[in-house]
Amino acid sequence: MALHRVAFLLAVSLVCADVAVSTQQPAALSDQQIEDFLRTARIVRTRSAGKGVTGSTRATLSDGTLTHDAQIQTVDERKSEFHGGNRQVEFNFRDSWEFNIAVYKIDRMLDLQLVPVSVQRVWNGTRAAFTWWLDDIKMDEEDRLKRKVAPPNPACWFEQIRLMRVLDQLIDNSDRNLGNVLIAGNWRIWAIDHTRAFRYSKTLRKPGDLTGIDRQVLARLEALDFETLKPVLQDHITDADIRNLLSRRDAIVAHFRKLGDGALYDRHDPSLGCVK
Repeated sequence: MALHRVAFLLAVSLVCADVAVSTQQPAALSDQQIEDFLRTARIVRTRSAGKGVTGSTRATLSDGTLTHDAQIQTVDERKSEFHGGNRQVEFNFRDSWEFNIAVYKIDRMLDLQLVPVSVQRVWNGTRAAFTWWLDDIKMDEEDRLKRKVAPPNPACWFEQIRLMRVLDQLIDNSDRNLGNVLIAGNWRIWAIDHTRAFRYSKTLRKPGDLTGIDRQVLARLEALDFETLKPVLQDHITDADIRNLLSRRDAIVAHFRKLGDGALYDRHDPSLGCVK
């Protein structure tokens, strides 16, 4: 959760100190190549990632050819009762690095392409999430709204926003905020920091936020089942979490079927953000 290059640091300090920074611009890499790098590259140095409440660490990794930053999260907090802001109380509270990895896997199963690659790795003797530090971040959503910067392609922008809302409803994310919605230079949206996902609801928190969905994403949602999800997610969330997710999935599908064809669209290439 912090940000981009040295030349961009002054602007970034006002924006997204929570995403990470690359010391070298890599050629296009596949998810698998990024996963392999995050798991095996040597840790050159570490420092605080800055913004955020989970005490995350920013690390520079190198495999001898590529040098790139990663965010390291080890937070794994569980409380029977948690008192948050606005006097809110949450029971059976969880805040876990493992959820970042689970959400990344779900994102790719649905081909949303909204979440950076995240893998499990041992660091300082404890398991942790190593997440690819994002390049070319120009601002976060909080900064965009403060500066009143309009997306160059509103239709494509809202395609991404709608899918992010679908993802958040599916994973029951209790911590989506303007600071963890990052905007790349091509206006591609990245959704980060999912350590407080997978709450316990079997229903949708905000069904009114679900106003549209890509037809293919809806089909992928419908195709999910316990037998498909468990082998992918069992190392990071429980069987009960998976069943709760499927209950929310059912509610999402029913919601969009009720809205009808007017809520369905064919998305632009997700890798291009909002640039045409």
